[in-house]
Amino acid sequence: MSTRTFGLDDTLHQYLLEVSVDEDPVAHALRARTATLEEHYMQISPEQGQFFKLLLKLMNAQQVIEVGTYTGYSALCMAQAVGARGRVVCCDISEEWAAIGREFWEQAKVAERIDLRLAPALETLAQMREAGEAGRFDFAFIDADKGNYQAYYEHLLDLIRPGGVIAVDNTLWSGRVADPAEQESDTVAIREFNRMLANDSRVMVSLVPIGDGLTLARKY
Repeated sequence: MSTRTFGLDDTLHQYLLEVSVDEDPVAHALRARTATLEEHYMQISPEQGQFFKLLLKLMNAQQVIEVGTYTGYSALCMAQAVGARGRVVCCDISEEWAAIGREFWEQAKVAERIDLRLAPALETLAQMREAGEAGRFDFAFIDADKGNYQAYYEHLLDLIRPGGVIAVDNTLWSGRVADPAEQESDTVAIREFNRMLANDSRVMVSLVPIGDGLTLARKY
């Protein structure tokens, strides 16, 4: 995992941020706070946050699901993009990390747009389907435990509308997915997920080399 686009040196990465990332002070402060944590590498890069904001605006997305919220940077970015009438359902299991997110969501005045559900995401997603929410969402983002990527994806494919998009993080996995000698469980899980997605006729796919690899799957 990485908090910056894989393959850019420091000079070019800084240039990218300067000319393409419009980050408000609250989002910047949240990134700084997260950088002090041992697990800081779990946060998406600021260029990914900017990309999500643009993509959601282009889609006119208002209903979003996130699987894996961590300290809430991506949720903050997406909540800003969906506007006052939008909703971001966040699935996570850590109250400690969620507390950090809540603090900054409040500062950014987007807390009322974020529906945080602290429970195993597979349970939350199954409950949403049972509640009749299939086809109601415009966009979904997966950035959680790699072994469950395929299970999360199947739930989300039902929950998003035709034309909706599922974004999946870490699909390049710092290049390890392309090395057959790499057989660690998370690497194998992402590799298998990537192959499955490449052959899934239900979606149109593009793997974008931003952050640690971001796959976009548009539902037909």
